[in-house]
Amino acid sequence: MKEFTMGKNDAGQRLDRWLGKALPLLPAPLAQKYIRLKRVKVNGKGSQRDHRLQEGEILQLYINDEFFEAPREDNAFLSVFTPQLDILYEDENLLVCNKRPGLLCHPDEHEYVSTLITHIQAYLYQKKEWSPRQEGAFTPALCNRIDRNTGGLVIAAKTAEALRVMNQKIKDREIEKYYLAAVVGKMAPPAGELRGFLLKDEKKKQVSVYSRPVPGGKSAATRYKTLQFKNGLSLVECELLTGRTHQIRAQFAAAGHPLAGDGKYGRRGDNERLERKGQALWSYKLVFSFSTPAGELEYLKGKTLEIPAGSIEFVTEYFG
Repeated sequence: MKEFTMGKNDAGQRLDRWLGKALPLLPAPLAQKYIRLKRVKVNGKGSQRDHRLQEGEILQLYINDEFFEAPREDNAFLSVFTPQLDILYEDENLLVCNKRPGLLCHPDEHEYVSTLITHIQAYLYQKKEWSPRQEGAFTPALCNRIDRNTGGLVIAAKTAEALRVMNQKIKDREIEKYYLAAVVGKMAPPAGELRGFLLKDEKKKQVSVYSRPVPGGKSAATRYKTLQFKNGLSLVECELLTGRTHQIRAQFAAAGHPLAGDGKYGRRGDNERLERKGQALWSYKLVFSFSTPAGELEYLKGKTLEIPAGSIEFVTEYFG
């Protein structure tokens, strides 16, 4: 419990609005709930949210200590009252979410509340599966990530051991990652591999594709298969053989078949014709093809997680 004495500058403010200013990490709906439950007392008694504070009144707040901290990236999850997650799979070690396009995986310089990892941390905190004050150094973390405007499957580890194992399996390519993409034109041949070397421009946050090795460049390989062709677009399944930044987007654009709606690597005319903003790309299938021991995650060996193609917006829009 923390106690506050109202001063001259506090007088006249509504109780709920004072809480919002004094505890910026406390979500407004939760503040209202605490007032109803009389975990916020004025002069030792319960009160109403619209009570006008008076100088000299004493507020007693029976609220978790975490909410009294200053807002930072590492406690942003406290600001999320209702986590927005589409969970495809969950067990005691990890969960797999179907991320919506437009949502960041991790915080950046402009946003640290509305991100996938923040919502996952809020979800686990509210389920009482994770408490930063008890865990010490470990924080639930993403094992893989996808671009902001790409939708699809992202793995989050609930434990330090699960994070260690999953990171190693991804590094050793023992998890197969498949994407669906709508690309401009007809692929020739209809199935094959795109190979090259990607060089990232950190300032532009964009990569260039080269057919030969270049200083600083990284090899990239994508296996693809055309599933359908309709109205000038090909629906292709892509398997990542390497995991490079913007790999699928850059390689298909370099091959003359940019993704529909891709504002960075696509063609303006195509995107205007299609009336689409944001690349038509979805991480839709993961296969846990472990070939070496996986410790406490051994039970996942051979498991496949897949989002039905019919539930992906651009698939139904262009090929349905």
